[in-house]
Amino acid sequence: MPSIVRPTSAQKTRRLIVLASMAFAVIAGQLQQFAGIGQTPAEFAADSDATLRVVGWAFAIWGPIYLGLIAYSVRQVLPQTGESDMIRWFGWPSVLAFLGIGWWILAAAWDAEIATIVLIFGSLSVLVIPLLTHARAIRDLPRWSGDRWLVAWPLGALAGWLTIASPVNLLTVATGNGDLPTSVAPTAWALLAVAVVAAFALFMTWRIRLLAYPLPVSWGFLGVFAAEQAKGNATLASGALTASLIVLGGALILCFWRRRSSSRPASIQTDPTS
Repeated sequence: MPSIVRPTSAQKTRRLIVLASMAFAVIAGQLQQFAGIGQTPAEFAADSDATLRVVGWAFAIWGPIYLGLIAYSVRQVLPQTGESDMIRWFGWPSVLAFLGIGWWILAAAWDAEIATIVLIFGSLSVLVIPLLTHARAIRDLPRWSGDRWLVAWPLGALAGWLTIASPVNLLTVATGNGDLPTSVAPTAWALLAVAVVAAFALFMTWRIRLLAYPLPVSWGFLGVFAAEQAKGNATLASGALTASLIVLGGALILCFWRRRSSSRPASIQTDPTS
């Protein structure tokens, strides 16, 4: 068994900052809810959701996402967790993402609409960039690697949910402010957003082959289907359901398809304690 690569002092500090930023993200949500600060995220989303709606129960996905992020944050500060490439690559990006989703809660509470757009797209971007940059390494992680289940999966799931939440946030704000061009019907804007998100989700899944990413996207589309069906928009509901099935089916094919020529590069450093 290879020896554990012990983190340096600077790397230990980074790990503590990751944990602290995760705590901030969780506390921000609880503080808003129990202290009654401004409006809830659900109220913010429902304020101007005439273009693209998501049913309330779909947001329950934040429960397992938060649990996964907490597991990731706690595991990477444990003394027995070595300094792997995955932990190093995603350390600072995860800090930025956690701060972003925490501040998003407060921005939505205060109805800072432009800030919510910047924060949610920023949080998505800082995760997507390393996911794509290190896609080969993610694909080649051993099936039962700790880095796969406690780094790539939690952060991939967060990125997946933000992939669908970001355009919903954008369309909600644009609808409320009357910024959507009236030459195109609201349903057409929504269908365009659904198509773009589905295409991007499949592209990301093709690159990283990580089921954690497309599952929240497919779940989100089901939430859109339920909300739009209840409102009587059969066209958008059908489009969302179709997108959900395409993303899920495509993801299963991509993630379980094994290329004979694939091999794990020797240069990728993983945590031997995984």
